[in-house]
Amino acid sequence: MTLREYTGPADPSDPTQPSTFKIARETLITAQRLLLDTGNLTAFHQSIGSLTLLDDYRRWRDRVFINELLKAVSKGQSSDSQGGYYYPGDLAVGSLTYANAEQAKFDVKDDLLRVVKSLRKRNTPTYQDGFYRCVCDPTFLMHLRQNSDFREVARYPGNGQINPLMSSMQPNAAIYMGQGFGQATFVAGEPIMPTGFVFEGVRFFESTNMPSQSQTATIGGTSSSYESAIGMFFGPQSVGVGIGGNNAQVLLNNNDDFSRFIMMIWSLYAGFELLNADFATIAYSFNA
Repeated sequence: MTLREYTGPADPSDPTQPSTFKIARETLITAQRLLLDTGNLTAFHQSIGSLTLLDDYRRWRDRVFINELLKAVSKGQSSDSQGGYYYPGDLAVGSLTYANAEQAKFDVKDDLLRVVKSLRKRNTPTYQDGFYRCVCDPTFLMHLRQNSDFREVARYPGNGQINPLMSSMQPNAAIYMGQGFGQATFVAGEPIMPTGFVFEGVRFFESTNMPSQSQTATIGGTSSSYESAIGMFFGPQSVGVGIGGNNAQVLLNNNDDFSRFIMMIWSLYAGFELLNADFATIAYSFNA
């Protein structure tokens, strides 16, 4: 694993070039709300400017994990003995033929249960909460939630709202109320990661940071290149992360025109690598 220096945000006009997060002190003084807490500049904290920088870092790191997990597709079609890609109906690339658009969507009974079964057959470990993880495109999650088997489980949510961090009390309440139900935002003033919701042994997280992909298939007699939404199922130890020194930190630029501006970046020395492709299944759902 190779450690590299990563910084952000990127230049909006050229994502391959570095940039800075820059705020004029005059703007901070005249703004009618807290744009940036100047007494706590060197760490991510709860003010608009810092959360903007933190959001950029999280989106970047999210995409790094996504790109590493996508490498598992190179192993070919997933099975009980290896990781790889999975298309609805457990069909292989080159023979993706579906009678209609519904068959081309990832469903519960034929697809989700099969993916989870294969993860277990491959002895893929679960996370500490006993569940696998799925990071998926909003379209992928929409197809899953449209499925009749999913709706059947979600039909009876129980009485009242529960603590989202104790979903085992009424496990289908979160399913019924959607992926954003009871999402904790800040604990003791600190930004935290999403909690997701659990279904069929998998904790689902929706990501708006998924790449768009397409695949040639025959759906309803029409052969074409169709958009395919991604859902990544995986266990721990799938992607290795090596951190050099401190974790992501905020760095200030002292060339600030006699303190007229505050300029900052996030910086991280780290390495990322897919460690075990057999611990990951990259599933697709056609948006035909």
